[in-house]
Amino acid sequence: MCNRIERCVGTVNFRKYPQQPHGGVLVDQVVADGQRDEQIAHARELPSIRIDLEAAITIEMIATGVLSPITGFMNRDDYTSVLESSRLANGIIWPVPLSFAPSGAKNAEIVRGLENGDEVALTDHNGDPVAVLTIQDIFDYDKQHRAQHLFGTVDPSHPGVDSINRRMGDVSLGGPVRLLQRVDWGPFEKLRLEPKDTWRMFYDEKKFGTVAGFITGANPLHRGHEYIHRNALEEIDGLLLQPLVEMAKREYVRHEYRMLAYRNVLDQYYPKDRTVLSPLRVTYIFAGPRETVLHALVMKNYGCTHALIGRDHAGIGDFYDKYASHSIFDEFSPEELGIEVRLFHEVFYCSRCSTHATTRTCPHGEKYRIQISGTGIREMLRQGMLPPKEVVRPESAFTAIQGVQPKGVDEAGQSIAPVAKTISSIFPHYREYERLGGARRPVALEEHELTRRDLEVANRDARVNATAIYAEVYAEHAALSDHNRNMQPAWVDEARQTLRSQQERIVRDLEEKLEQAHAEASDEFLYQDRAETERELSAARTLLAEIPAAADKDALDARRWNALPYKRYRGDDGE
Repeated sequence: MCNRIERCVGTVNFRKYPQQPHGGVLVDQVVADGQRDEQIAHARELPSIRIDLEAAITIEMIATGVLSPITGFMNRDDYTSVLESSRLANGIIWPVPLSFAPSGAKNAEIVRGLENGDEVALTDHNGDPVAVLTIQDIFDYDKQHRAQHLFGTVDPSHPGVDSINRRMGDVSLGGPVRLLQRVDWGPFEKLRLEPKDTWRMFYDEKKFGTVAGFITGANPLHRGHEYIHRNALEEIDGLLLQPLVEMAKREYVRHEYRMLAYRNVLDQYYPKDRTVLSPLRVTYIFAGPRETVLHALVMKNYGCTHALIGRDHAGIGDFYDKYASHSIFDEFSPEELGIEVRLFHEVFYCSRCSTHATTRTCPHGEKYRIQISGTGIREMLRQGMLPPKEVVRPESAFTAIQGVQPKGVDEAGQSIAPVAKTISSIFPHYREYERLGGARRPVALEEHELTRRDLEVANRDARVNATAIYAEVYAEHAALSDHNRNMQPAWVDEARQTLRSQQERIVRDLEEKLEQAHAEASDEFLYQDRAETERELSAARTLLAEIPAAADKDALDARRWNALPYKRYRGDDGE
């Protein structure tokens, strides 16, 4: 039930929509415009705690309903329940704890002076109030316990574990927040959409019956993403694309360039009336599969009826299985999740199928595949080369290569990742095959031997042969199948006829030679004996049989016959 502090969007009747916010309530704890100045003045009189950008973003997500039904930072009961069962104390699914445990000696002194019922101002780096927290619980917690249950590890190399140790204090403050002022989103402000905006857009304005959500992180829009989106759009009315635009690693493509890359591709290849692009400003929790569940609930709170989840969604290095983001949904029933989750396997381009596919739909092996790897894409951009068009659209790569950081290689010619890893991530065939779809190498290349030159060779090969393989297969079928020879280049039949005539002459000459051959040759270098001549003739006849025959009129006429007069097939049964 909503009170003065915990305002909900009471003017929206969600019963008329095909989706409901998580927990049944779309939280709205943004102080109204008419009350903002008064509330800010009040906040300046309160004890204050300085917060960083990550905390400010989390507060904004809470207050605008992105994290509904959460109304603030968790008390001990909810915190413990979430860590141990991925549910709030009342049983509602919630996969990650939302905690506020300020660090630092000055903040610790302020926290010691607080008690339940107090209000505390949360201020930005300029000392301006961002929000007000009403204290409902103050409790100690165990950082190791938090890390183990949330991330499945206490390894300090895990970025989430590192964040706990680096950013969080020892005492957590629980209670609802009210947002006084939003953080300006800079170049993304014009694209900002809050849940209240998307519900209205999807269901009141566009009249959608279903909407699929897709949240993605560090990479520009690539063909693996596009494969998932197109599959969804075949049966779902609308698509909400939400690239994350906060807290990325330094070696990623910068946020504004990723957004521009998305816009470039959407302008050219997506249905404009059914696709909505809006950045999602969210803090990375680095919780792997648990974070995947959180993203599904975020999509639900934006009004999506379906969540699109790819392989290794929210993965962190090798800490989680590549499909842990899929299997975690087995822990919850579809009814309690309240959003239909669509799981997609790893997408690649198969040059033999001539299409994008997954292992569930393509029977061909790595010999024919070009993999789609976000890390590999970034490394190729860093190397100063656009990946194959089957991996990422040129409209996307053109922008992303301008925004990747760092650009180029270092003084030793090294990039962020070893070049062998980049090659294996996109061109898995390269070490064992001469080319895409080609012959196996006599000896596989060793990873430590691969250089930037190998990356160039593999990329050029893919540019040429990714579509040529199937095109050549098609050409062979067409050469044999086209009854209408106007569809075939005349020089092909001419070349085949010439080859056949030349080989027939060779066979005739060898037949004459065989008639004259002796059982033994007087000079083994100058003449051949009968046995060797027979082998030569046999090989020549085999080659003649392998030369495709040129289509002549009699051969073409032999393919066309009908059991009845032709007019009978048009239904003309009269005489």
